[in-house]
Amino acid sequence: MGKIFDYLNWRRQSSRITLDLDEIFLDSRNLPSFDNQQFEGRIEKPISKQAIWGTIGTFLIICLVFAGRIGFIQVVEGKDYATRSNQNRLRHTLVFADRGIIYDRTGEALAWNNPKREYIESGGFAHVLGYIGYPNELELKDGDFNPKEYIGKNGVENTFNSILMGERGVRIEEVDASGRVESDHVSKVPTPGESITLSIDARVQAKLYEIISEVATNNGFKGGAAVLMDVETGEVLSLVSFPEFDMNVMAAGKNRVLINEYVTNPDNPFLNRVVSGLYSPGSTIKPYLGLAALVENIISPTKTIYSSGRLVVPNPYFPDQPSIFNDNKAHGAVDLRRALAVSSNVYFYTIGGGAGGQPGLGISRIEKYSRLAGFGAPTGIELNVEAAGVIPNPEWKAKTFNGEPWRLGDTYHTSIGQYGYLVTPLQVARAVSYLANNGRLLQPTLVARAEPKVINQSNFSATHFKVIQEAMRQTVTNGTALVLNSPAVEVAAKSGTAEVDASKRYVNAWISGYFPYGRPRYAFVVVMEQGPRGVSAGGGVVMRRLIDWMAIYTPEYLN
Repeated sequence: MGKIFDYLNWRRQSSRITLDLDEIFLDSRNLPSFDNQQFEGRIEKPISKQAIWGTIGTFLIICLVFAGRIGFIQVVEGKDYATRSNQNRLRHTLVFADRGIIYDRTGEALAWNNPKREYIESGGFAHVLGYIGYPNELELKDGDFNPKEYIGKNGVENTFNSILMGERGVRIEEVDASGRVESDHVSKVPTPGESITLSIDARVQAKLYEIISEVATNNGFKGGAAVLMDVETGEVLSLVSFPEFDMNVMAAGKNRVLINEYVTNPDNPFLNRVVSGLYSPGSTIKPYLGLAALVENIISPTKTIYSSGRLVVPNPYFPDQPSIFNDNKAHGAVDLRRALAVSSNVYFYTIGGGAGGQPGLGISRIEKYSRLAGFGAPTGIELNVEAAGVIPNPEWKAKTFNGEPWRLGDTYHTSIGQYGYLVTPLQVARAVSYLANNGRLLQPTLVARAEPKVINQSNFSATHFKVIQEAMRQTVTNGTALVLNSPAVEVAAKSGTAEVDASKRYVNAWISGYFPYGRPRYAFVVVMEQGPRGVSAGGGVVMRRLIDWMAIYTPEYLN
């Protein structure tokens, strides 16, 4: 304190200024007008040079880092970012090609674009043409498809899909930040699909479907199938399966109620009965056993076998309980031609399995000649999910019936197209062509003017084929197919009836044959599925109505 007073005395003596003690110790705390929050009353200290240069240095370093990064992006990555920028503004979209048009053999359009895919309105074409739809997960996985493009889902739309769908194009669209298209152009023009011409005649197809539909509805049949095939080329003139679905409904995919009705319909309108339906052939199989018996010299065409209405086979274990195999009636003595014409079961039991000293073919040769006629294997037609069928034999029986042995009775039943024998209508039509053209087994085709494809050629004597052909003509003139004895054209045929349930209340009613008899051109098959036993109208009625109509509207196929 002494020093302070000394200082005050000195100041008083030197300046003669009077100071109050409070002024000496004045600071923010004893000056009420100072605002501490605004830093008033505090002693200012200048920023050091080191701090200033440190700040400047830090700022320069940051600038250099940013400048270096910008330079790297401009020089090194500039092209890549420029491409990305353009891609953000340019949107690439696929342009799907128009599908090819499907025509019938006369040039009538059956499927076209307007602009969506549309199909002929007439009934009968669904199982040939099929329909289009979006690919499912499996199709996307297995094929080069886009989820937004239509592909063939069934029929020739599916089997010829790669031809019909063409090649996709690409459209480049310039878009703004909000996604609006400012301009566009096509960088790759789509290539339209190729059109195809089918062997089908739309007029015959529609009429045949109409007839089958009427006969089935009026006579209690569950369904029906029919096919006409050129015996020289394999071209299919008509292929009908009843019932069917509406192609336009399936392609549009909007009428879920109707589509669900198709799916749940017990008559299965999605089943193509011509290629996927399996039926016991019944007596339609007999001509092929007759041909086999001639080729193997089992019997001559003129030798007779007596039919009392049944074949009785003695039972060595229980003599009072013989095995009995019934005929459709007592036919008396019949040779091969007559046996085919009246469809004698006893005759074919005998040449199939042997009886009363007459040797039979046996199941191995029955299978051999059945396969030569094309049974037991897909035909190769251009349609989906074709069934192979079944020719029963000992191996099949053991596998199917838990090791049971083959018996003579199994051979007898197989000889008349029963037991486990299963065929498709198209297989029967091809087999009829094989008989009509003297042993050339053709691959059926839906393509017009296709090169005929011969699967095999049986070099049997033409005389053997002639016997069978004559027998099939007698079937029409004086046998079980009298309904086809038309003045419009000479027909050769073989009818058949096959039981389809254990109660024997329902049958499949067959007719198969070809025309004209003298110069075979078309083979035909009709099967009416699961009708009441004893029904008068069947496959024969369907075919007769078609022939009468063709004589007026398409006579070129009968001449």
